[in-house]
Amino acid sequence: MRSIHAGTSAAVALDHELCSRACDARDARFDGVFFVAITTTRIYCRPVCPARVSHPTRRRFYPSAAAAEAAGFRPCLRCRPELAPGRAAVDALPRLAATAARRVAEGAMNGGTVADLARELGVGERHLRRAFAQELGISPVQLALTHRLLLAKRLLSDTQLPITQVAYASGFQSLRRFNALFLERYRMSPTALRRPERRPPRGERGGPDETLHLTLGYRAPLAWQTLLACLARDAIAGVDLVDGRRYARTVSIDGRSGVVFAQDPTSRAAATSHESSLGNAHLDIEVSLSLVPVLMPLLARLRHLFDLDAEPSTVDAHLAREGLGPLVTRRPGIRIPGALDGFEAALRTMLGGWPADLSHDAAVAQRVMTSLGAPLTGALPGLDRLVPTAMDIALAGTQRLTALGVPPERAAPLVAIAERMRSGALRLEWGEDPMSLVRALLSIDGVDERLATTIVMRAISWPDALSATAGALRPLRAPARGSDLATNSERWRPWSAYAAMHLWAARQRRGVTR
Repeated sequence: MRSIHAGTSAAVALDHELCSRACDARDARFDGVFFVAITTTRIYCRPVCPARVSHPTRRRFYPSAAAAEAAGFRPCLRCRPELAPGRAAVDALPRLAATAARRVAEGAMNGGTVADLARELGVGERHLRRAFAQELGISPVQLALTHRLLLAKRLLSDTQLPITQVAYASGFQSLRRFNALFLERYRMSPTALRRPERRPPRGERGGPDETLHLTLGYRAPLAWQTLLACLARDAIAGVDLVDGRRYARTVSIDGRSGVVFAQDPTSRAAATSHESSLGNAHLDIEVSLSLVPVLMPLLARLRHLFDLDAEPSTVDAHLAREGLGPLVTRRPGIRIPGALDGFEAALRTMLGGWPADLSHDAAVAQRVMTSLGAPLTGALPGLDRLVPTAMDIALAGTQRLTALGVPPERAAPLVAIAERMRSGALRLEWGEDPMSLVRALLSIDGVDERLATTIVMRAISWPDALSATAGALRPLRAPARGSDLATNSERWRPWSAYAAMHLWAARQRRGVTR
């Protein structure tokens, strides 16, 4: 699989055409992967810079800010290249700050300290504070408080949760602290923000079967039915359920477990596609009240699962120009199915999840979940089992997995992945370099390029993940008769994963399963 980087030497060469595409799209997922310098202004920028895009012939691409400055370019004052989440050694501080900021947004400091977060990231507390101050201009505590207040504001406006429950669901450990900070920042009390119709009757309590109703916004359009078809193929009885336009699954985060339901209210008819384009595009989410204490990380993981942060208009326009126009017209806004965490991405892939060329035996997958996954207390019909953790699989071992029907050639590498993730030697998390993760997975006996690429794609939402090996391309066929998919895939980059999703969906429509 070729990277956007054409080499691995100290003076890394960049693929000019691929970088230009990513630059034109301002795709945030390439922020920090490279920098673009403009020969006429002698300024270098991040690929997400809001400034007017220059002509391709005036662009020069560099793998780091240091390389751009060494070539005589100065940093842009608008996009501030020093804030990019770079992956080169010179960008270590911005990368650390960006990764830590995302962890804070997922609730890493709810009940924890800066020292705990630093320990998780493998750095010193003083170094982490310095990274925040230099790159973001605030402290980790200030960022955490902002995320808590914004979630609290959302819950006060959109739900009927009592104030006390709102405070703790937002990550506050003290109701008094919550009230004081809310008044200090927003100059009003939490009760003043709540609309009268959202105020729960005195003494109202939620029953065990009640759910919390929320929304998750996305950039329209969204090919929800295609995404559902993909999730349905992955579905494992007891863990997942696809019913019409609704997807449901069991969830376990930090010792809290429950059920989540999701559906797109704007996916019913052609007229609704117009509705979703008016800025009202969102998924309706129902969450078990038992999951309210981990609401912040749960919402972040659901966004990743449904790929809600994608830029569909940019991706669709590029793929349409590069030969997939009919497929894009049929399914605008196609998304890449993710996972709730990195190990789940690996587990589902090794058991035969999406894409369709990986053999899938639903009975085997169900036996693994039933035997190794923890039961869900107070479960709903069809949703009574949790996904096994890395520790569950590592402790089970290869012999137990093969006894459950997992082929030995999949069982052994799955256990190896579980053991590496349990020990911390492998981290399938956002912020990690995708090519490094692919190489780490390929070092495990039994993991080929297709498996490694698919795991990384689903674990960290990597958009340029279509492997160029013959084995990977064999199950797919390009739409034009006689065309070479390996050649076409280069034109689809850096969104080749979305192209693969289009091809998979087209095959499903024709009734092709293998």
